[in-house]
Amino acid sequence: MPAVTGPLVPRRRLAAELRRLRDEANLTLEQVGAELMISTSKLSRLENAQGSPQARDVRDLIRLYGIEGTELADRLLRWVQTGRRQGWWNDYSEEVTRGLDAHLAYESDATVARVYTIPLIPALLQTPEYTQAMYKSMEPWHSERALGELIDIRAHRKEALRSREFLPPLEFIAVTHESSVRQQVGSPEVMRSQLDALIEASTRSNIQLYILPFTAQPAFTCTCMYSYFEYGEDTDQDVVHIETHAGFRHVEDSEDVRRYRRYYDDLVAASLTMDKSRSVIRELRDGL
Repeated sequence: MPAVTGPLVPRRRLAAELRRLRDEANLTLEQVGAELMISTSKLSRLENAQGSPQARDVRDLIRLYGIEGTELADRLLRWVQTGRRQGWWNDYSEEVTRGLDAHLAYESDATVARVYTIPLIPALLQTPEYTQAMYKSMEPWHSERALGELIDIRAHRKEALRSREFLPPLEFIAVTHESSVRQQVGSPEVMRSQLDALIEASTRSNIQLYILPFTAQPAFTCTCMYSYFEYGEDTDQDVVHIETHAGFRHVEDSEDVRRYRRYYDDLVAASLTMDKSRSVIRELRDGL
């Protein structure tokens, strides 16, 4: 997979519309390429949201499909412009691994993020001290400089919960396995501060936090961490990112994505209510 250096959602919107326009015109990639003197490989990349779209190519396609001066043409060119923006994560290119770059791109444009974590606190709800202790325990080979960048990346991601430049604050719905609030990360003081932060965050209007208790029957997707990203426009296709030790795997097939939406509802249904989840966290905090 090529590195993801900017927003993916505008490119996906652009790709979907260009495929639709070509299908409606009953043209093949070869026919469009011959008409515009563009290689079929370049057109294929455009229609599959790969690489950085060029305004000149999209203007040629707009003329070919006869939509000059329309609202759709304006949207296509806006998506080109936003799709060529550099993502903030490029400042941390050494620490943003392949797969994480796509995760950050999808997260940055999502209107709703539904996440499930085991056995760690959701990334966007972690305190810096918890994050630092987690990396030092799980990935002790990081240098102090790299560790500082990883903590900065988490802090930048968390800003989306409060404000964003072009979008309202991210709506964040998290189901976390009970093991995550019992798993000792760092010192008791670090854990107590982390549990306090969870309680405070769970009272904010754009954050929902549920604990999947040990007493719940296992739901289908309870064995690995994943994020389900939703977008504001009906034409957008939601995306699922599954996180494993081997890296990220993204799911885009519409039927698979719909299944994961149902799976996530099953996780919420099996979890404690938000009030009961907070009670469990308070009890654990008071015991530290």
